[in-house]
Amino acid sequence: MRHTISILVENKFGVLSRVSGLFSGRGFNIESLSVGETIDPAISLMTIVTSGDDRIVEQITKQLNKLIDIIKVVDYMEVDHVEREMVLIKVAPKKNDKTEFLKLAEIFRGRIVDSGTTTFTVEITGDEKKIDAFIELIKPFGIKEFVRTGKVAIAREGVKKPK
Repeated sequence: MRHTISILVENKFGVLSRVSGLFSGRGFNIESLSVGETIDPAISLMTIVTSGDDRIVEQITKQLNKLIDIIKVVDYMEVDHVEREMVLIKVAPKKNDKTEFLKLAEIFRGRIVDSGTTTFTVEITGDEKKIDAFIELIKPFGIKEFVRTGKVAIAREGVKKPK
């Protein structure tokens, strides 16, 4: 089962290494990782997506809480939340397909962030399913480059999920 884990950490040298080392030391893959400063530049937020059964992920979260420089760990499987990721895709549609590509980007609320003589670069944000669906639809147009962020997540106002 996939878990999205939020880790509030002190923004210090080596913290990312210790967190990723905990995962690799136990044989767990980090499927995506996003890290950025919070409003307070001394604190960063890591969002990690990993797979594993609930018992194992619970063990990881307990061990994360024991690490120095960790402020708070939240497994979003237990919390009602919003997740988003972003993708930048450079596409080279044929002359006849440009209008169709631009319409698809518009339907998915994409934004053209760059254009050249033969390519468009589109930015799409949304949940994983939306991004995957867009990628599948535009493959025939000729994807030249592709960059995808890791997930970011934030709890909704009513923190705990009903059981």
